[in-house]
Amino acid sequence: MSFRSAIKSRIAEYITSETRVQRKRSSFEKQRSRRGEGHEVHYFHHVADPYAHLTLQALGDFQRLYAVTMKIHLISGPPDWAVPERSALEAYARTDAPFLAKHYGLAGGYFDAPDKDQIIQAEILMSAVLAADTNVSKLLEISNKLWSGEKIQPSGSGDKADYAKTCGDALLAEYGHYLGATFYYGGEWYWGIDRLHYLQDRLHELGLGPSASNLAPAVTQKEYADTPPTNMAVDFFLSFRSPYSYLAFDRTCALADQLGVKLNIRPVLPMVMRGLPVPPMKRKYILADAAREARLHAIPFGRICDPLGTAIERGYSLLDFAEKNDKLREFCSSFMTSVWAKGVDASTDRGLSRILSEAGLDWQQARLVVDNEDWRAKTEKNRKELTKLGLWGVPSFRIGTTGIWGQDRLWALENAICDATLAAEN
Repeated sequence: MSFRSAIKSRIAEYITSETRVQRKRSSFEKQRSRRGEGHEVHYFHHVADPYAHLTLQALGDFQRLYAVTMKIHLISGPPDWAVPERSALEAYARTDAPFLAKHYGLAGGYFDAPDKDQIIQAEILMSAVLAADTNVSKLLEISNKLWSGEKIQPSGSGDKADYAKTCGDALLAEYGHYLGATFYYGGEWYWGIDRLHYLQDRLHELGLGPSASNLAPAVTQKEYADTPPTNMAVDFFLSFRSPYSYLAFDRTCALADQLGVKLNIRPVLPMVMRGLPVPPMKRKYILADAAREARLHAIPFGRICDPLGTAIERGYSLLDFAEKNDKLREFCSSFMTSVWAKGVDASTDRGLSRILSEAGLDWQQARLVVDNEDWRAKTEKNRKELTKLGLWGVPSFRIGTTGIWGQDRLWALENAICDATLAAEN
């Protein structure tokens, strides 16, 4: 590893550390107290986002349980640079939201795309509510109508709503984010109901309300069949450059083993190497979010040596070698652990040798095949299969015709496996 790479990995380790998070939080609270300000939480609502509709359902209880001032802002939705596959994202969100609603005990199951005129009317009504107060129940009533297909009657021009969204968009960008259904408090972001528990626990530590664990809904235990069908398999789409793929990898392997299904590992090129932009604002949030998810699951993380480019190409060129030696899982796990938690430069012979050794593979044998180009056709085939599912990001999973996206959706993968197993038995 070069001196520069070593320094950058150490800096990344500190930036993503819990020590730094706690220092920043302590500094914020001291400054807030010194200014005589209260605890102010900002919530950014995108009316046409089904995830925002789910989050809005939790907002009333949040406002009631936590001693904070809630500031709610309407926004226009994410800019094009943040969602390069906008239509695919919107379609997948409408599929994912009902499953998420059921998981969290929220109302759902009716997430057809709202009519554009109805979205405008909902924005007009919500902007009027927010101009008067922060009555969440009124906002939710409007949102329920929109997402259930109930007609919203025209209620004036959209000038005030447009102005409200312009202000919301500007504040969202100023604070450093791009998505709706997001909470902002003291320099940190929390997206949707999936990440709300982090904010709840932070406020609990400040003595402002209950811990998230005391509010978590009961999750119904899945019914397991005795054995899965012999032909059942899960396709696991991943990228060595995706921190979320790293966080999901060992847990997915363990889940597949637990449930007795075959796991097909299907790497794709990173988004940047596929021509899809990941701007600095987005990278910053992903890194911070991945770090706290790693801490939650007790997964080492943070001493990073970005594998973009040569390291990815060299790593992917050894996938067939690892598989032929019955060490594909071990190699993938070792590679991602090395670049995301150990600061190993996988673009070098020395780095690859270390990765292979920890996977139980021999570098002297591997160096005879490293840097081949055979992997390119396979990863492109995987990308096309991922696209057929209506997905583009990783980690993603396919079981049968069902596509699931995200390292925080392993519960959905487990449900899909169990449902498919039971259906095959009946």
